[in-house]
Amino acid sequence: MAWTTYKEQIKQFSEQLIEIQRPIRILNSIKVNMSIVAEFQSNKYKQPPALNEEYYQKIPLGFDPEVKTKELYELKQSILLKLGSKDELGQLLIRMVEQYLITVEMLKNRGTVRFYECSKRLYGSPKDKFIEDKNRVIDMAHMLYEILCGVDASLSQQNFSENLTAQDVVNELNLRFSGYFGEGTVEAKISDGIIADAAAGGDTVKIREGAMFASREIDIYEVHEGWVHVGTTMNGRRQPVSKFLSIGPPHCASTQEGLAVIMEIFTFRSYPRRAKQINDRIICIDKAEDGANLLDIIEYFRTEGYSEKDCMTNALRVFRGGNVLGGAPFTKDISYCKGFVENYNFFRTAIRANKPQLIPFIFIGKLHVDDIPLLYSKHREGLVDQPIFLPPQFKDLHGLAVWMSFSSFFNRVDLVSVQTHYNGLFSRYT
Repeated sequence: MAWTTYKEQIKQFSEQLIEIQRPIRILNSIKVNMSIVAEFQSNKYKQPPALNEEYYQKIPLGFDPEVKTKELYELKQSILLKLGSKDELGQLLIRMVEQYLITVEMLKNRGTVRFYECSKRLYGSPKDKFIEDKNRVIDMAHMLYEILCGVDASLSQQNFSENLTAQDVVNELNLRFSGYFGEGTVEAKISDGIIADAAAGGDTVKIREGAMFASREIDIYEVHEGWVHVGTTMNGRRQPVSKFLSIGPPHCASTQEGLAVIMEIFTFRSYPRRAKQINDRIICIDKAEDGANLLDIIEYFRTEGYSEKDCMTNALRVFRGGNVLGGAPFTKDISYCKGFVENYNFFRTAIRANKPQLIPFIFIGKLHVDDIPLLYSKHREGLVDQPIFLPPQFKDLHGLAVWMSFSSFFNRVDLVSVQTHYNGLFSRYT
C-alpha cells in the first residue's frame, strides 16, 4: 500500500463518509403524502391518518439498511486502524459515523416507538437540560410562550400581505444570492416536492410551488436558508482536506438551526409570530412525548389562532416518521431554540475569554458548536480552511464583540428588582 500523509488520510475518510451517507435523506424518508392529508381533512379530522409503520414501509429509503450499517461499521474500523483511538479528527469522524448508524436505525423503524427513541438520541428531547445548566429546553419554551403571546398582542400589526408568488420569491432570492455568493454559485428554484414553504439543500434553496409569500419572508429566507444553511454547505465543500464539513449528521442540527435563528435576530428580520411558531412546536413535541396524539396537537394550534393549513403543517412536523397516536414524535424541531442558546452562550464565552477569532469558524461547514475549538486548532495545522462565505456581522466582529460584552453582564442583573421598578412606572403612566 502506498504511503499517505495525514492530510490525505483525513481527506480519503471524509470522501468515503460523504459517499456512504449520500443516499441517507431523513426528511425525504419521512415525508407525508398530501393525499393522506386531503383524506384526513375530508373526514373532518375525526380519524387520524394511517401514518404508521405500514405507511412508511411504502416509502423507499433509497438504501438497504443492513448494507449501509455494514459500510459504516467498516469505515469506523478503518478509521480506528489507521488513525488510532486518540486522534482528535479521527474521533470526530467516528462520532459522525456513529450518528449515521443511529440514523439508519431510526429510519429502519419509521412509524414505531423505536424511531422516537433514536430521534431522542440524535436531536434530544424538550426535557433535556442545556449544556452545564439546570434549565430544560421546555422551561425556555414555557417562558417564551408567555412573553411572545403578550408581545405579539401588544405590537401594532403591520400589514404583510402574502401577495408574492413562488416565482417572485425565486427571482428576488437569485438576485440577492448572486451578490452574496457570486453569479451562478447558489440558486433558488421552485419545487413541488416539499411541505415547508422553503428548504435548503446543497447549493439550492427550494421554494414551494403554488404558495404565496409576504415580502418579509424573502428577507428571512435570504439569511436563514441562504447565508446559514447553504453558506455552511458551500464552505464545507471548499475544504481541501476536511471535506466531512460539507455534510451534517443530526448532531449538527442544533448548531445549524440555532445559527439560522441567530442570523434572523441579528439582522432584525424575525418577528414575534414566527418565533412563537418555532416555540409552539417545542411545546407540542413535549406534549406528544407525554402521549398527545395528532388530533390533540392540531387542536392546540387551533387554540393558538393558527390557520387550518398551518395547524396541519405544524402538527405533521411533530409526528412525521413517528406515531400519530402519541408517545413517539420526531424531536428535530427542538434544535432551533436549543441551538440558539448553545451558540449564543459560545459567543459570549469566546468574547469573555478573549477568543473572538473562534466565532467565525461556526460557518466553516456542518459542525456542532462544541467542535469549534478543535477545528480552529486544526486550522492552525493547515487541515481546516477559514470560511469563505461569511455574513457581514461575522466578517467584522467589532459590533458582535460589544453586543456579547454587554450581554455577559446581564446575568448579574437582579431582573426581579428591575421588573418591580419598571412595572410600577408602567402601571402608573400607561
